Amino acid sequence: MNRFYCFRAWVALVLIGCGLIFSSRAFSADALSLEQRVAQLESAAARPASAINAGDNAWLLISAAMVLMMTAPGLILFYGGLVRDKNVLATMMHSLVLMAVVSALWMIYGYSMAFGEGNAFFGSPTQYLLLTGVGGAPNADYAATIPHQSFMLFQLMFAIITPALISGAMAERIKFSAYLMFTVLWVTVVYFPLCHMVWGKGGYFNWALGGKIPVLDFAGGTVVHVSSGVSALVAAMVLGKRMGYPREPMVPHNVVLSLIGTGLLWVGWFGFNAGSAVSAGALASSAFAATHFSAVGAALSWAGMEWLLKGKPSVLGIASGMVAGLATITPASGFVTVPAAFGIGLCGGMICYLAVSNVKARFGYDDSLDVFGVHGVGSTVGLLLLGLLANPAINGAIAGTFSSGGKIISLAGGMAQLKNQFIGVVFTAGLAAVATFLILKLVSVTVGLRVSPEDEDSGLDLTQHGESAYND
Repeated sequence: MNRFYCFRAWVALVLIGCGLIFSSRAFSADALSLEQRVAQLESAAARPASAINAGDNAWLLISAAMVLMMTAPGLILFYGGLVRDKNVLATMMHSLVLMAVVSALWMIYGYSMAFGEGNAFFGSPTQYLLLTGVGGAPNADYAATIPHQSFMLFQLMFAIITPALISGAMAERIKFSAYLMFTVLWVTVVYFPLCHMVWGKGGYFNWALGGKIPVLDFAGGTVVHVSSGVSALVAAMVLGKRMGYPREPMVPHNVVLSLIGTGLLWVGWFGFNAGSAVSAGALASSAFAATHFSAVGAALSWAGMEWLLKGKPSVLGIASGMVAGLATITPASGFVTVPAAFGIGLCGGMICYLAVSNVKARFGYDDSLDVFGVHGVGSTVGLLLLGLLANPAINGAIAGTFSSGGKIISLAGGMAQLKNQFIGVVFTAGLAAVATFLILKLVSVTVGLRVSPEDEDSGLDLTQHGESAYND
């Protein structure tokens, strides 16, 4: 009996001892963990806070992806559905290939020419050569809360889609080799310098970073749409009309594809415009709303004009109106109220409709997919109306950023800013027109511009790429 109680006492002592051992180890572990936490807090307090805002960076990366989506599949489907079935792949290829070609040029010297520090007309081609120095640290001149690399990627997507827009005026008759040569020269001579002039530090038209003439252009009215639209018009005239135009009907082979492309363009345009706020704040929301309601206004006014003058509103017409409204609001999206944006869209839809239906017929040029009438004319309307409607309540920076002669000058809507906007439009149109004409002449005497009549009759899908979109 005594042995039994002794055994129980011994077991109890062993258990108590083990408990003390484990509890002391746990206490030591907790104490060590607490010490580690304190050390981590002290270390974090000693380090400078990161300037990068995760929300801003996430929004810009999403916006960059949305802008790329505007090219593929958005523009690819929109343009591809508008041409004849024998040219659909060749037309799609014009946008698809630029995702590779322009990206390579941007990496090598394009970004440096656009956003490097140079003179008033172009940046240094070597400052960011091969993207040297474009990493995770922010570039405070352009975007203080995101990595420099994110800003570079976002701007790249604009560089891709701009020359892709021009391809719509060349569709169904240009050699693929000529198109590639033209694109390489055009982005180098027109897009990269113009991008620097409007958005680059010290650029001639940059209202926020030391420019001479303050042209308001939030997301690319001059840089993207006026430049591509005017270049498209010149290209259409230099290339000449498609065989049979306008005697033979050249109806779109698949409007359904174009409508899908229209939807993708509209969605992607939110990244295009609202992403240009370069932050996930109130300005992005304002630009998002302005973008949407301008497209609404232009779709309604285009359809109304068509209904009034032709008796029926067409599906393709309302889709064209939507794109016109998006192009029209692009420069103004970060500077105007929602009602002003809706009004800009209404004006843009009506004027673009007249440019496509009347002006083109009167002058007889063959802008195959109406790049000039929609993008060139639309953004010109938007830029000029912005000169009258720019509102500091939407973007306070325009009231107190630009200075001349040591004096702060407000860029709010009025005749003074309308004059600045007009100068920006005229300069952009002149640069694009002259450069495009000279580049096309150079391409013509080297590789030639147009396919042969036999190849054009057979279709560019087979003659330029050896493929067919439909193999029934």
